[in-house]
Amino acid sequence: MVLDSHTHTWGPPSDDHPWVNGPLVDGSVDSFSVDTVFRNEKLLDEMDAVGVDEAVVVGYPICEWTDNWYTVEAAREHDRLYGVVMLDQFADGAADDLREAMAVDGVLGFRLGGLCPYDRMWETFDRSVTWLRDAAEETEFWEAAAETDALVQILVRGEQLDQALELVERYPDLTYLFDHFAYAEPDEPLGEGVYETFSALAEYDSVGVKVSEIVHQSDEGHPYADMHDHVRWLLDEFGRERVVWGSDFPNVSDEATYGETLSWVDAVDDLSTGDRKWLTDRAFRRHVDL
Repeated sequence: MVLDSHTHTWGPPSDDHPWVNGPLVDGSVDSFSVDTVFRNEKLLDEMDAVGVDEAVVVGYPICEWTDNWYTVEAAREHDRLYGVVMLDQFADGAADDLREAMAVDGVLGFRLGGLCPYDRMWETFDRSVTWLRDAAEETEFWEAAAETDALVQILVRGEQLDQALELVERYPDLTYLFDHFAYAEPDEPLGEGVYETFSALAEYDSVGVKVSEIVHQSDEGHPYADMHDHVRWLLDEFGRERVVWGSDFPNVSDEATYGETLSWVDAVDDLSTGDRKWLTDRAFRRHVDL
């Protein structure tokens, strides 16, 4: 079995669900190798072609960023797809919004865009923003996260990991997964900077990390060898039970095929067959209790 922990799909624009995110509509989508409207069924076709059995569809904010209609549809309509939604922790009724989303079979949790300015959420990145600290004060929302066993998926840069660590320290019993291992650069010294904070996060059994979007993080072509030491370090630090592979397809389709987003794992030296099975399937299932 192979499970891709990080994919995206999006439906067509409509009166009820207009495309409003200009940077995505006018920029990113046009650079992808897939259809301009990348439906759930198209993702399943891509999965079949490369031998991926199941996948997590992470909310894609081409519509208003809290409009999770297509992510919910992925989980509701397709037994091979799971969903991770996006919610505004500061909104009135946010806790109830989370409960409603988590009531859908296959919806696993929500994603925090801690790298985005709150007033331009998912339109741009800004590593100086710190609203994640304020979000931690929304105790009713976090109580609902605990009540529903929601996965907390976090996107931040390395210099923002300290904010996320504070969140984990405050709510240690929640389940966390860090996207794209905080965009660590290929020349980031292992055990320092980003990795020093990851060492602190690794002390919490509730925290896992994704080796995802590696295509864009690497300065080399496939199989992205300049990132392999980083993967091995994370496996040593977190254990293979808490390091998870994800493709970030089709966001990386400007530079890689779907097959290449998976096959690089086979080129990482010193990984056993068992390690690879954990990385590409078992770790995610165990971490989120699938």
